[in-house]
Amino acid sequence: MDKNKYREISELGEFGLINHLTEGIQIKQKSTIKGVGDDAAVLDFGNKQIVVTTDLLLEGIHFNLIYTPLKHLGYKAVVVNLSDVYSMNAIPKQITVSIGVSGKFTVEHLEDLYEGIKLACDKYNVDLVGGDTSSSLTGMIISITAIGEVEKEKVTYRSTAKKNDVVCVTGNLGAAYMGLQLLEREKEVFKSTKGAQPNLEGYDYILQRQLKPEARKDIIELLNEINVVPTAMIDISDGLSSEMLHICTKSGVGCKIFQEKIPIDLNTEQMAREFNLEPLIAALNGGEDYELLFTIDIADFEKIKAQPLIHPIGHIAVPDLGALLITQSGQSIELQAQGWNPMKAK
Repeated sequence: MDKNKYREISELGEFGLINHLTEGIQIKQKSTIKGVGDDAAVLDFGNKQIVVTTDLLLEGIHFNLIYTPLKHLGYKAVVVNLSDVYSMNAIPKQITVSIGVSGKFTVEHLEDLYEGIKLACDKYNVDLVGGDTSSSLTGMIISITAIGEVEKEKVTYRSTAKKNDVVCVTGNLGAAYMGLQLLEREKEVFKSTKGAQPNLEGYDYILQRQLKPEARKDIIELLNEINVVPTAMIDISDGLSSEMLHICTKSGVGCKIFQEKIPIDLNTEQMAREFNLEPLIAALNGGEDYELLFTIDIADFEKIKAQPLIHPIGHIAVPDLGALLITQSGQSIELQAQGWNPMKAK
């Protein structure tokens, strides 16, 4: 076999690989409104449209059971899928759960996992309607599919932002990443020092953001109450920079994001300083916040400007401008997609 004829997957990266493998796929069914290329597929079955999304979580790649309780893992696995449904401005209704487990797991372990899954279903009013279970040679694999619905006129894509739209983000950014850094640090101490116990006191907020995140159901409900339909939307799983670039690329636009407008919690700032890390880096590139990044028509700005959960951080511009971060000193820096990439070379 001539190795020169073959390419490493890491050359393309996660999204490059998806684009490469799905290039040229033709939609055959009239009911398929949106296929590959957004947070969820959109299907038309009558008065409302159905959104479908799926995620795959692998032990050692997406989660580490040294510091991740199985109950928390089950909860998070559901939430990250529901977040994709909400990012389409839809309401999740059902999930399916498929798992692969090795011989190291007991029935009691899986009971803990499903306790978290059921807790998330109860909180978000979602039905668990099926799935599959199989054995795995090593570790645990979790695959969850989420199904939701949305009115036709309210479905929101990442590809429909337009010039002069206001860019908004919910909550605060970077906390989940700093929670992960703390857990990784304490794991290394535990492994290298006999009898060492993790020092996690006082870090509850950032740990919760990493181990037990929440999807922004409240924001979708709020936007509906104030009669605002975003012009584009995506959830922040890979960092603000990556997600903003997704919107700009898919919509064919540029943007200006202002550093002083990006919301960062005090706990995140303190943890970042402890790691000698600029908090802005955690917000831009950390990921796993599962907040919503969306754009709205400038005419709707008055409706959201007084909402404490929504933060305007910039605006959409012409594509020639590119995607820019405007620093506090007024310097323009091109946004780079530096979030987590599971396909990158080690």
